[in-house]
Amino acid sequence: MEYNLILERINYTELRSRLVKLYPDLDDQTLNDTLEGATNFREAIAALIRSAIDDETLVKALKERIETMRGRLSRLETRASDKRFTAMESMQSAEMQNLTVPDFTASLRSGPPSIDILNEDEIPIDFLVPQPPKPDKRAILQALTEGAFVPGALLGKPKFSLSVRRS
Repeated sequence: MEYNLILERINYTELRSRLVKLYPDLDDQTLNDTLEGATNFREAIAALIRSAIDDETLVKALKERIETMRGRLSRLETRASDKRFTAMESMQSAEMQNLTVPDFTASLRSGPPSIDILNEDEIPIDFLVPQPPKPDKRAILQALTEGAFVPGALLGKPKFSLSVRRS
């Protein structure tokens, strides 16, 4: 399409310059009518613009579709997470550590202990990360798991996660 436009533009501009040289007194209306009848330049430009309009319509539709799909993706991610959480809670309450079925094995695993910061103001400076000061949770966790007392922090209960392996 663009190649055709280039050829038509060359033909149009060449013919126009020849007509202007041969007929210097030719009025604009007659010149334009002659060029329109002798070339397909206007049609080539119109076809290119129609193609651009079609592309713009597709772009708009695709943007809407992508936005719709992003919403769907988010809902599916949330739904999958909620289902795994419900399965984990159900297995936990039933004290079922493993579930083995033909296509996967699910098992409850205890995660690392977490830290519950009770009062950041009481955390010693050694456990604060500089600029701006905030608790160094790794250092606090290490100290608490080694049995040290860290004012303002306690060792929290481990959180469970659901591990799924596919066979």
